[in-house]
Amino acid sequence: MSDKKLGVLVHGAGWVSGQHVTAFKNNPHTDVVAISSRKLASAQARAEEAGLDDISLYDDYEAALKHDGVDLVSVCTPQQLHCENVLAAAAAGKHLVIEKPVGNSLDELRQMRDAVRETGVKTLVSFVLRWNPLFQTIKAMVADDTVGNVYFVETDYEHDIASWWTGFEDARKASTGVSAFLTGGCHAIDAMRWFAGQGEFEAARPVEVFAYSGGWRKGVAREFNYLTNEFREAPPLEYDGLEVALVKFDNGALGKVSVNFDCVMPYTFPLEIFGDKGTIRDNKVWSHKFPGQKDWVEVPSILPDSAEVSHHPFQAQMDHFVECLLTDQESHCNLEDAIQTHEIVFAAQQCYETGGPVKLPLLRP
Repeated sequence: MSDKKLGVLVHGAGWVSGQHVTAFKNNPHTDVVAISSRKLASAQARAEEAGLDDISLYDDYEAALKHDGVDLVSVCTPQQLHCENVLAAAAAGKHLVIEKPVGNSLDELRQMRDAVRETGVKTLVSFVLRWNPLFQTIKAMVADDTVGNVYFVETDYEHDIASWWTGFEDARKASTGVSAFLTGGCHAIDAMRWFAGQGEFEAARPVEVFAYSGGWRKGVAREFNYLTNEFREAPPLEYDGLEVALVKFDNGALGKVSVNFDCVMPYTFPLEIFGDKGTIRDNKVWSHKFPGQKDWVEVPSILPDSAEVSHHPFQAQMDHFVECLLTDQESHCNLEDAIQTHEIVFAAQQCYETGGPVKLPLLRP
């Protein structure tokens, strides 16, 4: 293993990029050598926030990619820019961390997949909840036969996403945000796939999707701000804030997943896993492994119960990817895997048009 540190370029200086900068700064095998953003002042603010004095700042992404010593690019720009950013980094031979959602269309997914295959760079898509301590515990339990064979998983992303979020203006528009499932609900879709897979580092492969959409916020110039507990005037969502999908997996398991931007309540991320030997509800377990059990066994862990990015386990995620690079391994959460999560999003969109179930995969292998 080389003693040389991997040089990191963080591209994009929004809400989540600070977590990327901090995680790579703290990893002993990486140095953040550059930050780029459309606004140089934003890149400067991120560098100062992280206490990085000796660092290069760019408002030109192409120039930043040519910065000496960049091995890895962390793409933290708005979702509609991810495809062009990923294609440029892959062409430059840089490994990639890509914030979710990866892309806004199947064609963008195809372009990125093909570019990564051609150049051989390694990727990690930031479905960061896979490294949430409770998620890690549950996944290990599933692999250890705590609930037996999983036959049904339900996950829900319930988040009153609104103008308090700095990215809301792009996210609320159909042209740039596309859908509630894509903008935020893809976290719940990925969690459903993750827990439907029996192996500790295996996500289930979807083969069919049926979905409905609804809710009340589309086109309504009013929102609820759960931070202040009040309704107020605001630009409307341009797509349905509620989506519900049923998913069939190739291992026989079924899943139900929802995203709800229209809920009048704080953020929650409930989950249920049903197996033929037990059940998990959030951090509570009922299992054949606890003979004489009279009440739920509660796992004392960190739940995915906050939308604040500082609550999310970015350090563990980035440490995992760095280890993959150092040992020449692919991540279980690479682009190829993440495309399966995104295909469920786009299958739901097709379902709204056709009214019938949609077979997967949507992209040819």
